[in-house]
Amino acid sequence: MEYDRRVIILGIESSCDETAAAVVTDGPRGPRLLSSVVASQMAVHRPYGGVVPELASRSHIRFITEVIEGAIKRSRVSLGRIDAVAATAGPGLPGSLLVGLTAGKAMAFLLAKPFIAVNHTEAHIYSAFLGEPGLRPPLLALVASGGHTELIAMPKIGVFRILGRTRDDAAGEAYDKVGKLLGLGYPGGPGVERLARGARTATRLPVAHMKDGSLDFSFSGLKTAVRLAVPATKGRAARAALAAGFERAVEEALAGRARDALRSTKARTLVLAGGVAANGALRDRLRAMTAELGVRLVVPAPALCTDNAAMIAAAGWFLAKRRRFSPLDTPADSGWEAGGAVPSNPRPVEAHA
Repeated sequence: MEYDRRVIILGIESSCDETAAAVVTDGPRGPRLLSSVVASQMAVHRPYGGVVPELASRSHIRFITEVIEGAIKRSRVSLGRIDAVAATAGPGLPGSLLVGLTAGKAMAFLLAKPFIAVNHTEAHIYSAFLGEPGLRPPLLALVASGGHTELIAMPKIGVFRILGRTRDDAAGEAYDKVGKLLGLGYPGGPGVERLARGARTATRLPVAHMKDGSLDFSFSGLKTAVRLAVPATKGRAARAALAAGFERAVEEALAGRARDALRSTKARTLVLAGGVAANGALRDRLRAMTAELGVRLVVPAPALCTDNAAMIAAAGWFLAKRRRFSPLDTPADSGWEAGGAVPSNPRPVEAHA
């Protein structure tokens, strides 16, 4: 992989409920993280059992300047040395995206530096390069979070192909809903994992399989099965068994589709990314599966699995090296898919007399 010169990238993330900024530069064999600052909104949304879009947008406005200043200060890089500004343009909550995207474009304009629109899902995959300097495509990525559950092939840097996706709930969303059903609060993932860890048995729950043979996922039926089982679940032991059964079903779905995708693509590296990648049981399941297949498993550090700007800056670093910059009128696109073209504003219609 050829790099023309050293670059320093400021990354900004605000796609959901984390306001974040980070600075990345060149390392020996890839991007190197200089600083990362994240302002969490967990306390804001916990009383509601999920993210409230309007509250998320307001919190981003409140913290965006603070996190950018913090990232610059911690990086010990002056603003004048920033070579480009990268910001998430999608997918995500429209109001949340606009805050970070507008801040990023304003910073690029004021510094007279290039702007880079970053796809949030692609950035989750790029986060793996921060902890594994020798990582190189081709690879297969399993991105599992509150908003995404996708299997994505990355044959080379900057090229992404979606092989499978969820047809309803994302895995992380299912964890949050099951956590709420079991009275574990928000976010549900950590609580479900802790409860399941103490289970002596696991309740048998359904795992959806696509009749068309695709690599897609479905978690709505599993969520419904838990909801129906909760009224008859009495005592901590029974609740733990139900949590363990749910967790095992999610692992089976994710690991099973990943196994099928590895076999069909013949990829020798699997990247697990996204918030659900922090789940220890899932990591263990995939570690055993990849060892059996002789495939390398790469999982970013827990701080890089949840939403952060380090991954946005890392994606921006790769794009800057290839001079793939974006215009300052790039709009937010809540549905921007991995591998899709950078969002663009439609050309204005000329007025006719």
